[in-house]
Amino acid sequence: MTRCDIAVVGAGPAGLFAAFYAGMRGLSVGLVDALPEPGGQMSALYPEKLIRDVAGFPAIKGRELVQALVDQIRPFSPEMLLDHRATELHEAPGRRFRIGFADGSALDAGAVVITGGIGTFTPRKLPCGEEFLGRGLRYFVHDPAELSGSRVLVVGGGDSALDWAETMQHIADVTLVHRRDVFRAHRHTVDQVLTGPAKVHTNTVVERLHGDTRVTGAVLRNVANGETAEVECDHVVAALGFVANPGPLLQWDLAVRDRKIVVDPAMRTSRPGVFAAGDICTYDGRVPLIAVGFGEAATAVNHAAVWLDPAASTFPGHSTDGPALGAGPVRVPA
Repeated sequence: MTRCDIAVVGAGPAGLFAAFYAGMRGLSVGLVDALPEPGGQMSALYPEKLIRDVAGFPAIKGRELVQALVDQIRPFSPEMLLDHRATELHEAPGRRFRIGFADGSALDAGAVVITGGIGTFTPRKLPCGEEFLGRGLRYFVHDPAELSGSRVLVVGGGDSALDWAETMQHIADVTLVHRRDVFRAHRHTVDQVLTGPAKVHTNTVVERLHGDTRVTGAVLRNVANGETAEVECDHVVAALGFVANPGPLLQWDLAVRDRKIVVDPAMRTSRPGVFAAGDICTYDGRVPLIAVGFGEAATAVNHAAVWLDPAASTFPGHSTDGPALGAGPVRVPA
């Protein structure tokens, strides 16, 4: 059984930063994720998307941000338990916890910080054309360069759809289709698409896809007047959102609201010694941004440090004070 001071459950951006901050406080970390690579939703869904709401970066690709976070924690050598699905959380002797995994292995930790994001996720299906999945129809774009020079039909009106349309309109012939006349995406991205070379159809749905071995076109229907039109396309990117499933994390005897873990201002859950940060947690007024998750991760780790050693300071000092943030390593009870 692996043993550590803090178990961080979830290796997305908030989890990676929590692991870094724990390392800065001199704590050993077990970093757990069900996915086989770090980065969580960012790595799995939009590695090439430009992230614009992280302090210090006018824009940075998802995969580049993940790599920078991984590089940041490397000096502290956390135990990377990737491809490990956490299923159980039990108290262990000495005010410790035992996290059980689906494969029967376990992790022993003095405190737990849950940063599981939205949990596992599956894409919302395009109502038609599922038979073309892998033959022109896709739900994620891992590398926009693969679609360069082609005709791309993007379906959706949220952040993912508009992000892909904005990114690919400069390298491909892009048509965007949205069933409403109002977009849910960030205003800046919407403006970039509406003033760019992409062709935009609002109040429109995809009636059907057609082609022989691959997609070659789509029939579009205007929901306002019923008129149909046909467009040629080599690829269809259905960015209709996804269904999230936090899984067993919500069965760990924690207070939950709207499928999120309730925390207080110190990021404490209803279970002593267990903290949460990032999109898995909720409290009044929370704003679901990556930047917010980073702050929550640091707060959770600092309070977890005090849980581990009540004599420790919640505020560890500043990173400029020294390699251990001016506080020295936390004394963890044996």
